Amino acid sequence: MTGVLHWQKSSFSQGGDGNTCVEVAATPTALQLRESDTPTTHLTTTPTALAHLLTGIRTGAVNTPPA
Repeated sequence: MTGVLHWQKSSFSQGGDGNTCVEVAATPTALQLRESDTPTTHLTTTPTALAHLLTGIRTGAVNTPPA
């Protein structure tokens, strides 16, 4: 990937400078996701795929692992 990504913290992130947040950066064709404590590891997806995943989690169609 070329160019500089502009990372934005999730609105659900805890405040402060801690490493407890998910960050997202958008390109014309994809979304990049990362955890702030491992900024060199990225997950690449599309807006449509991420929307389907989030909908599945919200509706219970995708099971989340036990805590």
